[in-house]
Amino acid sequence: MIKSFQWIYTTYAALLFFVLMLLFGLFVLIPLLIHPRGDKISFVFIRLWVGTWAFLSGIRFEVHGLENIDRKQPYIYIFNHRSYLDAPLLPMVIPHYVRAIGKKEISKIPIFSTVVSKLAIWVDRSNPESRQKSLGKLVILLQQGISVVVSPEGTRNNTDQTLLPFQKGAFRLAIETQTPIMEMAVIGADKLMKKGSLLLKPGKIRVYFSKPLVPPTSSSKNELEEFEEKCRNRLEAMILTHE
Repeated sequence: MIKSFQWIYTTYAALLFFVLMLLFGLFVLIPLLIHPRGDKISFVFIRLWVGTWAFLSGIRFEVHGLENIDRKQPYIYIFNHRSYLDAPLLPMVIPHYVRAIGKKEISKIPIFSTVVSKLAIWVDRSNPESRQKSLGKLVILLQQGISVVVSPEGTRNNTDQTLLPFQKGAFRLAIETQTPIMEMAVIGADKLMKKGSLLLKPGKIRVYFSKPLVPPTSSSKNELEEFEEKCRNRLEAMILTHE
């Protein structure tokens, strides 16, 4: 009986998400088509879209550590990726207008990919050339003062490990552009949509921002690996502290 209600709720939440996307989609897309920095207007409508969906779906966001974020400073945001809910969560909790790395598979979703295409950089993670091109685009964005969001695990974590092994792209990017890493621990999203399941339930997701980590000036292999390990250890500690 409980599972039947969860299926009904999940169907309702999914339909609501796409109906609201249709209502707000053009208002998200048009400013970006008119001007590259139309994202300021687009993000207003993205937050209206996701905020309305979350409110009507009974999903709440609780954010801690916003005082650690300098609104005038671009960051490379990294987070622990355990749920499909992470995608709509990001524009609601990050105060910057950001661009995010998106899996190439998502770019094939009708309508949705069209709406978010100007705010995402699609990458085929199995293709080294595609990964290199995406990093090049992120460099340009950071040089323009635009923050970016990267999942250093590379994919959704469906294991019992706190974090999957990190890929080095975000940390190379931080060193190359001298952009601080801003870590965010996402707690509870995987409890609302459990791994291996598409079923959703209402509840609260908590997000904790750390103080930024400044990258080393040297791009040597040792410096890169030490910086990556430092970031991973702190994000893991944040997750374990707040779970």
